Amino acid sequence: MTVVVDPGEPPYDAPPFLELRGPLDTRSLEAALDRLAARRPDGPAWQHRLRPHGPGLHTLRLTMGAPGEFPAGLLADLLTDPPLTGRCVRTAGASPLQLELLADADAHPGTGRHVEQLAWDWHGPLDPERFTAAWQSLFDRESVLRSAFDDGPEPRIVVHDRVRAEVVRLPHSTEDWASVVEYDRRRGLDPRRPGPLRVTVLGGGPVVSVTAPPTRVLLTYHHALLDDWSARLLLREFYRAYLADGVLPGGERRPDMGDYTQWLARQDIGPAREFWTDAAPPPDAAHSPLPATSDTPASDFHGTGTGTGRTRLRLTAARTARLGAWAAGWGSTESGALQAVWALLLYRATGSADPRPVRFSVTVSGRGIPFDSVERLPGSLRNPLPMSVVVDPGASVPGLLALLRDRALDMAAYEWASAGRIRGWTGTPDRPTGPEGSLVAFDGRPRNTDDLAPELAARGIRVGPPETLGARTAFPLTLAAHHDEAGGLVMTVTYDRDRLAGIGGVLAHAAYLLDELPRVAGEFTTVAEVLELLSAADADASTDTGAEARPATDDGAESEAGDSTEVGPGTGAGTGPGGASAIITLRPSRKPGAGTVCLVPAHSTPRFRHDLLARSYRGPEALVLLGTPPDDARAGYDALRPLIDAGGPLVLGGFTGCGVAAYGITRLIAENGGRPPLIVLTGTATSAADLARLLESAAERAG
Repeated sequence: MTVVVDPGEPPYDAPPFLELRGPLDTRSLEAALDRLAARRPDGPAWQHRLRPHGPGLHTLRLTMGAPGEFPAGLLADLLTDPPLTGRCVRTAGASPLQLELLADADAHPGTGRHVEQLAWDWHGPLDPERFTAAWQSLFDRESVLRSAFDDGPEPRIVVHDRVRAEVVRLPHSTEDWASVVEYDRRRGLDPRRPGPLRVTVLGGGPVVSVTAPPTRVLLTYHHALLDDWSARLLLREFYRAYLADGVLPGGERRPDMGDYTQWLARQDIGPAREFWTDAAPPPDAAHSPLPATSDTPASDFHGTGTGTGRTRLRLTAARTARLGAWAAGWGSTESGALQAVWALLLYRATGSADPRPVRFSVTVSGRGIPFDSVERLPGSLRNPLPMSVVVDPGASVPGLLALLRDRALDMAAYEWASAGRIRGWTGTPDRPTGPEGSLVAFDGRPRNTDDLAPELAARGIRVGPPETLGARTAFPLTLAAHHDEAGGLVMTVTYDRDRLAGIGGVLAHAAYLLDELPRVAGEFTTVAEVLELLSAADADASTDTGAEARPATDDGAESEAGDSTEVGPGTGAGTGPGGASAIITLRPSRKPGAGTVCLVPAHSTPRFRHDLLARSYRGPEALVLLGTPPDDARAGYDALRPLIDAGGPLVLGGFTGCGVAAYGITRLIAENGGRPPLIVLTGTATSAADLARLLESAAERAG
């Protein structure tokens, strides 16, 4: 749907009329008008008259029972951003873990918390229609993909009968991959809107030259409804559907998350409460990886600041294999070795020479429970659980590995207990800023998710292993580790820059210990000896840590090792006089006096979509962009004043979400004696080329 808002004729004091281009669902129109009426129950009645003018073209004329300004911009936003869902078919209770994730996301809107991404390369032909149909078939079969939370005081999960899969396709000429990933992360996902998963495809087509770069695919999903394990399960099912010409065999999956929450409600919490109460760490357990003498006191290591940093290092494949063999020799795993190293670094930050308890949290898959087919269940089960251990400098390193291994085995019976519940049982107060300490997450994944590779290869398709790109969690620091395609161990720290600006050195220490322990730690090697080794390495700046810095383009989102900030393109646009949004010229006018088309950005629209539109626009008009989404119409109007004062035709346009600001700008132009421009607003599914053609047509009318 595309909406053209026409302000009418002077003196522009009557409600505008709207041209509706595209398939029109009259129920969606009535629902949008009802939402507007509900915003002012005591105001004048708005009436409308809808007239068809042929297939895909209607005009909507508005009248009022009493004077007042009609919110035409908001109506345009509502019509171009219709719900993707059908009717509600059932509701189910949410798990405690889901409610905790939802509450934390609600408390920190716009921060991208709990939004995870999975990316991989697709080599070979890609049929766009079959690709989209396969994802739609998956949405039709998996109830979790048609689920959302309702708005009640005790949110429940609502399952709809139909949800349209959101598949965004971009040409290879679009920005770099890192920008695409970052903008999609910033766009986020609303767990109260059905469809907790979005698919973005960069490049690809049914015919691919041997010199063409691989197609890149990105899944973005929300932890309150899906975890990384789930995304990998769903990806395998998507491959099944693609190989079956876009239709997934079989019916709807059972058991589903509704069955799981019923099972959860039947569990006896008594033994779990007793276990976690006994396992609670002492209040003075160390939890900061930075010493108290640094810029970040250990006592202040909680909550979230205003900036997020991301630091990434990689252990080579050979050194990763050596680490795994060494850990297995002591009855442990790579995950256990990482936890032991983190415990050592927490202890080292205390500066103590005596035994000290340390604490952090670890993620578990949530699927080591006696629930039928839980390992094949997509949903939100990955759980952060508290881990604590006493680090004794006189004890052996294998002994520390054994302590952490035994603790992990003990907690496995109760990994369904959420962190919030555990805090309640142990009397740990909830902090409004989130939990204290750090989270160590080692990538757990389902087995046999690559068994369809031979069938894909038979069609000339080879897909790379999917790689998680990391998510912001409720913790001020998250250390995530996973294996890449080459077998290396990739470690990423996501942290609050305001409190942990020096954390890059700690990650380098972790990589150094993971590399050195297999070489130096024997049966009787003590913790103190390992820490002395680390101190000696600090004194030698040339020491090889065994880690490689990962460039930002390797996976699309992460920075090189060292402190960094997540920044998307266009953030340096700046502002005009009085704080107004700056004007960015995307393409100059091709003919004197041709006029201007101004794109009004929305917070959910990435910059590269406007750049694509500029490449597609064929009219003689100048094409400009407001540098930042105007939070009020006055900022946009002030930025446009030089263009307005210069005269010449003007058209405003953009993607859904900018309607309120764009219409406010037109009203200010009219109030100040100018000619208000046409507004062209379209949905996010409309291609940049199609919007360019619509804007060309509107500019011809305006001229």
